[in-house]
Amino acid sequence: MPVQLQNTFTEQLGDLGSPVAVTPFADPRLLLHSPETASLLGFSADFFLQPDAADYLSGKKLLPGSQPFAQKYTGHQFGQYNPDLGDGRGLLLGDVQGSDGQRYELHLKGAGRTPYSRFGDGRAVLRSSIREFLASEAMHHLGIPTSRALSLVGSTEAVQRETTEQGAMMIRVCPSHIRFGHFEYCFYQGGEQALQRLVDFCIHQYFPACAEASNPAQALLQQIVLRTARLIAQWQAVGFNHGVMNTDNMSILGITFDYGPYAFLDDYQPGYICNHSDHSGRYAFDEQPGVALWNLNALAHAFSPLVPADALRQTLSLYEAELVSCYMQLMAKKLGLDSYRETDRALIGRWLALLQSQQQDYSLSMRRLAQFSADSQATVLRDHMLDTAAFDQWANDYRARLTDNALAEAARVQQIEQHNPLYVLRNYLAQQAISAAEQGNSQPLAELFTVLKQPYTEQPGKAAFAAPPPDWGKSMEISCSS
Repeated sequence: MPVQLQNTFTEQLGDLGSPVAVTPFADPRLLLHSPETASLLGFSADFFLQPDAADYLSGKKLLPGSQPFAQKYTGHQFGQYNPDLGDGRGLLLGDVQGSDGQRYELHLKGAGRTPYSRFGDGRAVLRSSIREFLASEAMHHLGIPTSRALSLVGSTEAVQRETTEQGAMMIRVCPSHIRFGHFEYCFYQGGEQALQRLVDFCIHQYFPACAEASNPAQALLQQIVLRTARLIAQWQAVGFNHGVMNTDNMSILGITFDYGPYAFLDDYQPGYICNHSDHSGRYAFDEQPGVALWNLNALAHAFSPLVPADALRQTLSLYEAELVSCYMQLMAKKLGLDSYRETDRALIGRWLALLQSQQQDYSLSMRRLAQFSADSQATVLRDHMLDTAAFDQWANDYRARLTDNALAEAARVQQIEQHNPLYVLRNYLAQQAISAAEQGNSQPLAELFTVLKQPYTEQPGKAAFAAPPPDWGKSMEISCSS
């Protein structure tokens, strides 16, 4: 039998949304599931072999205890406040206690129209569902906080986007789907009482230590600020571009979710824009740290009835130092350094500038640092550089730093390989899996999913997944409707 769900959010914050019935597919078919996520939630392996598994995983049959619910929130989209947001194509099915003792919510994406669909059809397409499934699981195995994916269900139902595509549904899993936009909704439209209830709920469910603070609401905001800073540091270090950092896509838990037009960098281009709808470059890769702070300011404004202005400013001031500290420590590890020292900042900055000027692949260049020789000018890394003289200047300084490195050579190599993935979810790899799945072949999708579970470990026979992208696969622009 499938797991038994409870409905914690709906029972305690039922005014922040609407009960909505799932609009099922006539012919759901299970394409892929995550055994790790399933085990975490208490699903047995046998469940996914049942003939009606796809029915349960697409809402055609409800999981026991499920009360599908569309959450209402608002948010700033591309800097403009939009009061009409909410779950327009997804439904909260309920929550369950995981094997780790934490509660997890199950959210069905592509479940049909809701009161917040506006002009949308409430559906998701196979293309976008595959992208989110792969990205959320890939990020988890990279060690970056993220929502998870339980299942991917396909259908023959036609869905109109830029072209006619196949409909699909996936179940997203995370401890909470509450986002900055929930607080904005309560502030702008719900009133102070609704805002206080939301704050109290979040503290009780997710941040119980904040209840002991002199101002629990400020303590909650501080935790959100610090978690967001750490998340953005991890995005920047791994080369991840979210693509649409609206406040309604920002989690209060500091996890990555609402995957749409995302990308992992190919060539290192700090100003890279992966979202073809982002004409101003607001959500470019190198803009993400600043945008996150902008979003936190919007969130802090929503907290203003409960937290004095001076306390809000002091709380927001914690963001930059936490972001920079986390980022620099991550980059020091990626360079194989024993620890981060302030003098390493210039070395790291010049390394990134070198990658940019010489149009080098970000992930592969970072990984190749493991092959750097402190004893010889000839290195695999040098052979990939267009301007070897410029590289030699940086390499001399790197060698000098390594002479004062507490890590032995073997430990340095191991650290680099543990912090620089060999396999990342490049957009062209995702597109190849999507194209095959749209033709009825889900084997490439399953293979890519398996490879991404061990991103730091070289896997026999999988060299193609670690290769630089072909020219056609570089810098692909992705639409929001993907």
